[in-house]
Amino acid sequence: MPLLRKQMCTIDDIYNLPDGTRAELIDGQMYMMAPPSRIHQEILMQLSTTINSHIKANGGTCKVYPAPFAVFLNDDNTTYVEPDISVICTSDKLNDKGCVGAPDWIIEITSPGNTSHDYIKKLNLYADANVREYWIVNPIKKSIVVYNMENDSTPIIYTFNDKVKVNIFESLTIDFNEII
Repeated sequence: MPLLRKQMCTIDDIYNLPDGTRAELIDGQMYMMAPPSRIHQEILMQLSTTINSHIKANGGTCKVYPAPFAVFLNDDNTTYVEPDISVICTSDKLNDKGCVGAPDWIIEITSPGNTSHDYIKKLNLYADANVREYWIVNPIKKSIVVYNMENDSTPIIYTFNDKVKVNIFESLTIDFNEII
């Protein structure tokens, strides 16, 4: 009996989805994305605003892009992600379609149906792509897992009662009491 082959998808398949349909592509496998919850969007908006305000107040050149924003992590045609928040500090990675290469900092806000996706699949994908810092914000567990990938350190777990230091910015600490 022949083995079944998984269908390999490409970025063209993503762009051919019906309008309003969101999906990500990892190693040729398409993952459909459900609409985010209200709390997900609140956290997304507050974090994006806090980060962007800090960058502007300090004369920084990094750019903050909330989802949906296309990130093409490598040169192949089989990986396309839309992190909840992407911070890019190298302008030559940006084009009209999104970011080509690894953002400096990615924040994913988990949804009940995708936690293993963010904690395992995307963690490995982002580490392999040389993302400098990766945060996983879990509204249900009220936790933030911070990976400082530049220093290859063990992740640090915070709660929504904590102030979390941003590793890629010297002077930014985010107080999650003010976010939620």
